[in-house]
Amino acid sequence: MMPRQTEVDPRSGPRYLVSFEVRAEWDEPDGAHILSEGTTENVGPEGTLVHLPRKLPAVGSRVRLEVQGGDGTKLQVVAEVLRIERDPGHPLAALQLLGETDEWRGLIWEPAAPRIFTPAVIESDEEEEGDDDDELTN
Repeated sequence: MMPRQTEVDPRSGPRYLVSFEVRAEWDEPDGAHILSEGTTENVGPEGTLVHLPRKLPAVGSRVRLEVQGGDGTKLQVVAEVLRIERDPGHPLAALQLLGETDEWRGLIWEPAAPRIFTPAVIESDEEEEGDDDDELTN
């Protein structure tokens, strides 16, 4: 069995571990407007887990989220808070998008996927096979 490099959410697809800068805005029940900056822990096709060091939104609230992708592209989305983790050293909020999923998938989720590179060894093996063929024809 191969080791897994992604967390799989059976409802939507794999989540990729990636740290993108985020800016979150929401309104508290008392009417206060909050602006918090942080980073993504992982991104999935329909949401993200974000680290917001200063303040967390309430579960069920709506958050306006701006994410800066790896290539500098910024995307603004609206998300609902599914759950929070109040770890004093690393507070997290799990957010599910309330739309814009096609844009999110194309600009944030897909570019975050781990890249698989073909080892150079395969090319050298092919060259060696070619050399063997040349020796047979001489």
